[in-house]
Formats: sequence, C-alpha cells, structure tokens
Amino acid sequence: MPVVVVESPAKAKTINKYLGSDYQVLASYGHVRDLPPKDGSVDTDEDFAMTWEVDADSKKHIKAIADALKTDPNLILATDPDREGEAISWHLVEALTDRKAIKKDTPVSRVVFNAITKSAVTEAMQNPRQVDAPLVEAYLARRALDYLVGFKLSPVLWRKLPGAKSAGRVQSVCLRVIVDREVEIEAFRAQEYWTVAAEIETPRGQIFTARLVTLGGKKLDKFDLGNQVAAEMAVQAVTSRALSVQGVEAKPAQRHPSAPFMTSTLQQEASRKFGMGAKATMSAAQRLYEAGLITYMRTDGIDMAPEAVMAARDAIRDKFGADYLPASPRMYKNKAKNAQEAHECIRPTDMTRGVEQQKIVDADQRKLYDLIYKRTIASQMAAARLERTTVDIGAADGQVGLRATGQVVLFDGFLAIYEEGRDDSTDEDEGRLPQMMQGEALKKLAVTPDQHFTQPPPRYTEATLVKRMEELGIGRPSTYASIVTTIQDRGYVQKDKNRLIPQDKGRLVTAFLENYFPRYVEYDFTAGLEDQLDKVSAGDADYKDVLRQFWRDFSAALNETSELRITDVLEKLNEVLSPIMFPPKPDGSDPRACPNCGNGHLSMRTARSGGAFIGCSNYPECRFTRPFGPPELAEGAIGPDGRLLGHDEGDPITLRDGRFGPYVQRGEATEEVPKPPRASLPKTWSPDEVTLERAVSLLNLPRPVGPHPEDGVLIEAGLGRFGPFIKHGSTYANLKSIDEVFEIGMNHAVELLAQKLAGGRGRTAAAKPLKELGDHPDGGAITVMPGRYGPYVKWEKVNATIPKDIEPEALTIEQALELITAKAGKKPAKKPAKKAATTKAATTKAKAAPKAKTTKAKAASADPAKPKRKTAKAAPDVVEDEA
Repeated sequence: MPVVVVESPAKAKTINKYLGSDYQVLASYGHVRDLPPKDGSVDTDEDFAMTWEVDADSKKHIKAIADALKTDPNLILATDPDREGEAISWHLVEALTDRKAIKKDTPVSRVVFNAITKSAVTEAMQNPRQVDAPLVEAYLARRALDYLVGFKLSPVLWRKLPGAKSAGRVQSVCLRVIVDREVEIEAFRAQEYWTVAAEIETPRGQIFTARLVTLGGKKLDKFDLGNQVAAEMAVQAVTSRALSVQGVEAKPAQRHPSAPFMTSTLQQEASRKFGMGAKATMSAAQRLYEAGLITYMRTDGIDMAPEAVMAARDAIRDKFGADYLPASPRMYKNKAKNAQEAHECIRPTDMTRGVEQQKIVDADQRKLYDLIYKRTIASQMAAARLERTTVDIGAADGQVGLRATGQVVLFDGFLAIYEEGRDDSTDEDEGRLPQMMQGEALKKLAVTPDQHFTQPPPRYTEATLVKRMEELGIGRPSTYASIVTTIQDRGYVQKDKNRLIPQDKGRLVTAFLENYFPRYVEYDFTAGLEDQLDKVSAGDADYKDVLRQFWRDFSAALNETSELRITDVLEKLNEVLSPIMFPPKPDGSDPRACPNCGNGHLSMRTARSGGAFIGCSNYPECRFTRPFGPPELAEGAIGPDGRLLGHDEGDPITLRDGRFGPYVQRGEATEEVPKPPRASLPKTWSPDEVTLERAVSLLNLPRPVGPHPEDGVLIEAGLGRFGPFIKHGSTYANLKSIDEVFEIGMNHAVELLAQKLAGGRGRTAAAKPLKELGDHPDGGAITVMPGRYGPYVKWEKVNATIPKDIEPEALTIEQALELITAKAGKKPAKKPAKKAATTKAATTKAKAAPKAKTTKAKAASADPAKPKRKTAKAAPDVVEDEA
C-alpha cells in the first residue's frame, strides 16, 4: 500500500475514509524538524547554512513512516497547499533520507487539494507532482530571517533594556502599529463643536428630524458652531423663521455583497460578530477543514472554483428563488498587497448544507461554519436595491437651511442571508422619511442644540489590527494569529474589552527599536521584504541573495549597539519620550522638576518587573513616583512605590497595587521589618476613594467595640475571608456591610451575638416557613421554605424545588403533594448490604464507620460564617507587593 502522509491525525482519518484500504494514511503531527533554539543554527559565515533538528516527539512519527515504507516504498506527500505545507513535505523527505528510508529509486510524489472531499482528494491523487523548490526556498528564507532577527536582536534587548523579552521580524512591527496608535490617542486633544437639529411636522401630521446645514446663507462646517453661544444663536435663527420644503430628491442605490472569506477577512469578521480572537478562529477553522466541511483556511485568495460557484447559484435558486440570482456569476479579485500563491477562498465544501444540516457539536465551529456558509452564499447573490431620499428645508430669505436624509430597502437581495459587520458605528440614517412635496410649509415642534467633542482614534481590536497589517503588507494571513498571541504572551500588549492596549514593556521595546534599529521596524521595509519573499516563491529571486542583503545591513546595526550601556539607553529613551512623558507646562516651568521635593529631576526608570515608571533623581531621599505615560494619565494612578495618602503617627500611609489587587500599607519595608502592616482593600472600595482616614481605619482592624456587659470579654469587629464580622470569644456573627465594621456600637453588637447564640452554637437560626400547607396523608407537616436557590416544599426529609412559574404563596397542598411525590420517586433505591467476604473485611469496615460519622458530625457543626481563627486575630488577608 502506498504511504500517504498528512499533518494531523484528524485529516488522516478523513482522507483514509476516501482512499480506502488501498492506501496507508499516516500523520506527521506538524513540522517534524526545526532550527534548534540556540546561536549558530543559521551560520552566516557559511552562506547561511541551516542546522535542522528533529523534535523529540517527531522521532516516533518519522519512525512510523519509515517502517511503513519498508512494506511499500511509495511515498505520497499530501500536506497543506501553502508554503508551510510545502516545507513540511520537504522536511519529511530530508528526515526520511537521513534515516535511509528513502533511497534514490524510492518514488516520492506531492499531491495538493484545497478541500478534503472525495472528489478533491481523488483528483489530486491522479495529478501528482514534485515538491515545489521555489516555495521551499521562500520558506527557508523566511525562517532564516525570523531566526536572525529573533536570536540576534533579542539578546541585545535583554542586555540593554531590562525587562525586555524578545523581538521579531514581524512581531516588532506589529507592536509598533499598536504603540503608534496609543501615541496618537495620547496626543489627541478634544475639540468642542455643536450641532442643531429640529423636530418637524408635515401637513399630514408626520414627524421627522432634520439637521441644520446652512446658516447665514453659508454652508456650515463641522466646527463653525464652536460653543454654546454660537449654537444658541443658530437655534434662534431657525426658531424665528418659517420653514418649507425646498427640494426632495430620491435616488436609487445598490449595495453589493462582500467577497468570500480569505484568512484575514475571516479573522476580522469572527472578531466583529463573535469576539473570537485570531487564534481561536484559526483553531476552529482548522477543525472544520480537517473534517472536510470547508476548504483550506490559510489563503489570500478570494476567487471560487467554477463548480463551487455553480453549486452556490443552485443553492440560492432553491432557497430564495430566481429573483435573488444575478444574471451572471460574480467574480472577485484580490485588493490586498502581496497576495501569495493563488488559492481558492474559504468556503463550504457542500453548498447545499447549512449549519442545520451539519453535525457540528463544538459551539465555535458551528458559529464559524455558519458564518462561512452565509458569506459564501451571499457573495453570489443579487445586490440589495435601496432608495436614498434627501429633503432640503429652508426659510424664504435663504438664511437657514436644514437637511433630512433617509433610506429604505426596496429589495433585500444578499441581505436576506448576510450583512458584513462594522468595526465602528456609523451615523448613517436607515429610516424612511415621510412623504413631502416641494413648497409645502412645515411646522417646527422643537429646535435643540447638541454639544459634541471630537473623539480620539480607537485602539485596535484584533480585527482592525489584522486589517491594518494587511493594508501595510506586513506578514501573512497565516501568521497573524500567532503574532497577536505572541505580543500578548510577552506582556507587551494587554487585551481589555477586546481592545489591544500597549503596556510599558511594549512601549519601551518599540522606542528602543525605533532609535537603534529604525530600519527594521519601518512599515515599508517589512512590506518590501515580503515582496522579495514573494519573488522567491515565484522563482524570480534567489533566497540566498535576499539573506545576504539583509544580513549585511542588519549585522552592521547590531555592531553599533555593542558598546551601549544601560544608562545610555535610558537617557536616550528619556530624550525621545520627553514630549510625551514631560510635555511643556502652561506656566513655562520645568516639566521635569519633581513636584515633591522641588529640586529633583524626573526621569524614566525601569522596574524589576520589566515595566517602567517616572521617578525622582533624589531617590531614596525623595520617593516620588508616577506611572509611565503622560502626567495627566497619572492622576489617581498608583505608581510602583505606591501613592502617598499622608502620615499617621509619623508613618507614611501608602496605597499600593499588588498581585492580588490594591492594598494599603503603613511604613516602608526594611531589613528589620520586611513585611510592614498591610491590608487589602475590600472589593466594594474603589482605590480612587481611599483617603488617609479610611486607610488608617482599615489598617487598625480588628476594631475593639468594647467589653461585653456580661463577662467583660472584648467584642471586636473585623474583616475576614467570609466578609465583615463581630467576635466575642469564640462566637462570631456576620455583619451586613463593611461600613458596619467601623460604625457598629455595643448595643447592636450584643444583640447580634445574642441572636447568633439563640440559634445554637455553631449553626444559624432555623428559617421560618413562608407558608404552612397542612399535613401529609402519611403524617408530618408540609411547609413552603425559603432556600438559598429559591423557595421549596419541605416534608420530613424530602425537599422539592418549586417551579419558577408557580408563586410560592399561591401553592396548593395538591401541587405540593405532586412535587413531593415526583421528588421522592427520583431517589435511588437502597441497595441491599453485601455480605462481607471475610471477617477481616467486615472488621475493617466496622472500624471505618465511626470515623466517617465523626467527620460528618464535625462538618455539620462548622459555622460557615465563622472566619478562621488566624484571620480574626490578625489584620485582614495580607497582600504582598509585586516587587
């Protein structure tokens, strides 16, 4: 049997189903070889000779393939139809040749298919070819470049910039895109502007809204109404004039469907519609491809196979009718820069099967398949026909003019199945306007001004970042997911509410590279390198020439940094980042003067954690710090050394941010007192609201309430693992709120403790029934009880939950009996006791029984509200500083 090799066992299983018992299908489990992560794996002195190493896990897979070839030395390589797939095939041939499993006369062929369907696989097996050498060379060049940047530049970062972790050929440029956007946001200054809108009624009593577009006979620009006074004057101008319809224009319009998915657009749309990250999207798509449900998911192509187009048109005719089918098939062309080898778009392999007809269990895979199916079908549907109406309204003297716009869908076309998501909201008016005729007088119901402020550019989401990288020609769709994941794993970027926010580490790395390796984080340079790699894959360039040219300039840049000291780097970064970190002050004073001591000099410093902060040059005498970033962002922020709240009994009281959240601290850590008194902030307290008084009261917990009037033992109030409490000896009682810890007096405390004791030591007081229904026919009262998870019916040891559609107060005894019977019927019958096999076994069981009973009794008497003794005696849970 010929040996067919694919990447994954899932793919192998699907293909084996199509090929049958005449072939043996095995998996390589991805790349079988890689460059060892050490210096010298790419030898620049030996014309970029590359040393490859078989992964430990891959050795057994290589052995399995080699053993199979002993039976039938006919190797068919069926890896993915892209550069990576071609590279895996090449690696397999090289590794098997090294093992002497492939000899000179061993037939080796390469087959590719864009979809794992029986027809695609069968056709591919009938058209074998050899491994594509130019594609392999493009892979080798890309791998060597990534290695040289990563293993030569990263050590420079480690030595010169504390806390930096790595750099990458595409990774660092991607990071710069995010950082550049953050700089734009910080440099942004909001500008005020106003708009005026009028609520207007037609002669037929229909109401609509129009906005002011002309004032004083002049067309209004965005900032012409710059303040409230100007807006009020505009309102007066509209209010004082009679308005009529000056013109009505209705224009037909069309909306055409989007192209089928390629890798980047699939990632963008999955992010918009489902909030799925690029990594999650590609993982789900991989599973769908391996199951034979969609075509290959790593592609820059948006064209569709002719047979797929015809199948899509047939599906449209069957589902929607002939009106939804354009006269001729739609053709799409790539707009992205550097579209690599022409592959088909991402589409379903069977156009007749929507998500309802597919047996897809995984939720993400179901959502993604549905998205791909609808986008593909929509791409071949008729355009949506719209009518856009514009109504111009004005006064007879021409001094004011208003405009109302609206649109209506006359024929939904492709919108019947799919509409592309948007990254940001638009102001497009989708509503229909009432019927009006030119010259008709209109009635003003209200004229209102609205204040607005310009908004900064939004931070990138994974969708908009992928779109931007694609526009710039940076990287390839197949790499976007791993790049976005890497910069988050490195701590360079953090994702919050689906937005990518650069962290201190990321900003410092970008600033360092922009100043010492500017050429290699330029957008044009990285995109140009992709162009060269595309030429290599097309056979139009030698990959060694690309490497030589790159290394000549890159090695020179590396040598220039060899003598740099860390202090030089920090001073340079201070200088470069000065406009952001220390912007000029309105009064002309020195923006780098320390506001605490007055004579210190502020500068950027790196923390042991790898982040950065702004500190005073007079440290340790002056401990002023503020977070890395513009000074206005530091207001209320907690710096690395905490925020000073004030002094109490000579000790500085600071608010700090630790691994487990914000906390307050008394004094500083010293050799004698490595852990000064600390107290975590309750979850209901905002760090911005913490004052010196509140911090001191928190640090002084537990608070003495006073001696108990009966025995004189001190009553204390504190915070524990289970919330606020009061304590008298070994008796604990919960408090309803944190504020009570600081406010509760003796009378209330004694009352709460008495109530606790009345309920029984170690247990809460029994709950009172909500309703007593009567007696059960077998004896015993039936009651409605309040429960932790809702009201329930209680009869002896049977507790039956009351359905949500039945009000507990309205429950009848007949309904209660039904619930009890149903609940009791679900209880498993007791199994008869087994006879002991031996006397020894019976004895062992008998001895174990009392122990279990004792444990159960102890658990039953435990007080869930009672904090641990250690917590009650000491301050609240201690949180250590990150540093």
